[in-house]
Amino acid sequence: MKSELFVEFNGNKTADKTLIEVAKKEWVNEGKLVKDIKTITLYFKPDERTCYYVINNDFKGNFQI
Repeated sequence: MKSELFVEFNGNKTADKTLIEVAKKEWVNEGKLVKDIKTITLYFKPDERTCYYVINNDFKGNFQI
């Protein structure tokens, strides 16, 4: 099954894949390996244009889109 999710707000559109890739880059920037990711949970607040994430129920962060 193939799926896609887009969030649209105030004329801006963001794909879930984009949010996941940025979260992975944050993980790698901390010296960790992508292959060690077991779970990624995203919380996107379009009104703030901010994505909060939790990787492996442990590593937390956020970034602006």
